Amino acid sequence: MPLKASLRPADTIDHVPVGIMHSPFHSRTSNLNTNQQWIAWNGYASAVYYADAHLEYFATRNTCGVFDVSPMRKYRFAGADAEAMLDRMVTRDVCAQQVDTVAYNVWCTDAGRIVDDGTLFRLAPDEFMLCCADPCFDWFQLSAVGFDEVAITDISEELAALAVQGPTSCALLKALGFTGIENCKPFHIMRFPYGSGEIMISRTGYTGDLGYELWITPQDAELLWDDLFDRGRVYGIQPLGDESLDMARLEAGFLAPDADFHGSLHTVERNHDHSPLELGLGWIVNFKKDHFSGRAALLAEKEAGKHRRLVKLDIEGNKPAENSILYSDAKCLREIGYVTSAMWSPVAKANIAYGLVEGGSVDGPIWAEVYHQRELRWYRKVAKCTRVTKPFWSPERARATPPPDC
Repeated sequence: MPLKASLRPADTIDHVPVGIMHSPFHSRTSNLNTNQQWIAWNGYASAVYYADAHLEYFATRNTCGVFDVSPMRKYRFAGADAEAMLDRMVTRDVCAQQVDTVAYNVWCTDAGRIVDDGTLFRLAPDEFMLCCADPCFDWFQLSAVGFDEVAITDISEELAALAVQGPTSCALLKALGFTGIENCKPFHIMRFPYGSGEIMISRTGYTGDLGYELWITPQDAELLWDDLFDRGRVYGIQPLGDESLDMARLEAGFLAPDADFHGSLHTVERNHDHSPLELGLGWIVNFKKDHFSGRAALLAEKEAGKHRRLVKLDIEGNKPAENSILYSDAKCLREIGYVTSAMWSPVAKANIAYGLVEGGSVDGPIWAEVYHQRELRWYRKVAKCTRVTKPFWSPERARATPPPDC
């Protein structure tokens, strides 16, 4: 039988959003965005910076910053097979995850290449929420084949979310009446009555500092923003844009999609995608559990030990090594990798970067060919790189329970 397709004009597909969308906090963020600098994140307007990216960055290190994470994609998994289905899909042991906790996760193709990463919230024995930067609904549906008792729902529009990050974040939340929030441990969840219903607060974030993420219904979004900023003045509150958040996450040793790695569904060229072992995520690949997507390929990769490595680098000098090529020698005769993210770190007082390096060259000398501009002229510098094994910024307050108020 010949295949028949019934096509409709694009203007009749009324369920597909057209143009840029606004998060539930946009009425507040747009008023504060002095230069009206925006990027599109999953179709939503997300602030690049509000007034000055460095001023906002220092709020995450000295006071308190707020980032609108509502454009993040959020999916609900519910039913008797939810645990088994997710355990089959992601690399960590979902069965061991306790209720009201959060776990960072990745999910891979059968070839062991990362599709995406995200945070998995266990809300009940048979209910989960998975948050990720990019849409993954189709992949989740394919992964659920054979699991009849699991319902997957895109709840991205049903939840607004703010990341409240920085040394005074806990003190601010206590001042708002969230009694006992200081007892919330890292990667745990607490719930409180708020507005027209309930707010869920997780001790999570993307800055590496003390911080929380606040999850609420869109109808209470403006109320939450106003409460935070009315009370937060004495706690040094600042809105955060994408540039300041990117600075903080690099210091914390966190990965950024489309900067440090590409999801395997978004690449064309062979080997332009990545495995979790290449990205230093072997600690969340659990080979002790039963089969999961990509297990055989990842085990073979681990045993061979020849894979590339994403390494943290402290680079001599103060010129950020953005887009630099890495070499095994100061004369730049043998290329061994490239820089994925780089910056001058104000808090670490160091020229830091992530570099993806050939497996056989990781333990040897590494040099970066850095190009920098001064008065419209380009200069070349070859800088020595030192490998760093720990995050560039990891204050004790980020792990302490209860944390200090400043």
